[in-house]
Amino acid sequence: MEDGRDVGLDRIVFFSDAVFAIAITLLVLDIRVPEIPEGLVAQRLPEELAGLWPKYLGYVLSFVVITMYWMGHHSIFSHIRAYDRTLMWLNALFLMCIAFLPFPASLLGEYGDHQLAVVIYAGSLAAARLLLTAVWWYATAEHRLVDRRLSGRMIRAHLLRGLAMPAVFLFSIAVSFFSVSAAVYSWTLLVAADMLVLRAMRRRGW
Repeated sequence: MEDGRDVGLDRIVFFSDAVFAIAITLLVLDIRVPEIPEGLVAQRLPEELAGLWPKYLGYVLSFVVITMYWMGHHSIFSHIRAYDRTLMWLNALFLMCIAFLPFPASLLGEYGDHQLAVVIYAGSLAAARLLLTAVWWYATAEHRLVDRRLSGRMIRAHLLRGLAMPAVFLFSIAVSFFSVSAAVYSWTLLVAADMLVLRAMRRRGW
């Protein structure tokens, strides 16, 4: 393990930021300009653009969630002061999930009315957040890689926040067995769940 927040730890953060940036950029590539015969553009373009709404939804939702994961990653690594090989591997597994997300986002945009697409999307996002939570759990266990002055309440608060979003996605998977549309709508709870946890953290001075 290398002590202190040195160049090596910053390289981990910079590399992570690059993966986030690439994943977010790839999301938009799934929204393609409709191919319409020249003489029918004025007539069919509005309808074709409106028909892309599932892809717009997948793009916006995935952009917001990946941004939230990036903010969570930034918050976690602001407390980490050292690193070791295990932390690097856990972070790499998390980034592997982030880099994979454009695929389930594309799947959702194309087949969002099918349960399997919804389950794969929700499962992928839940796995990614759980791995980020594992990074935090490993780094803070016995204050392994964080400042000894970091309070136990702060550590538990971030763990709680890290479990709130996966809980919503896993809940949506259960809901999808009854209604695929309801499962998709349940994802609106993501922001609410995160805000509630943050508000609770602020009230308790965490």
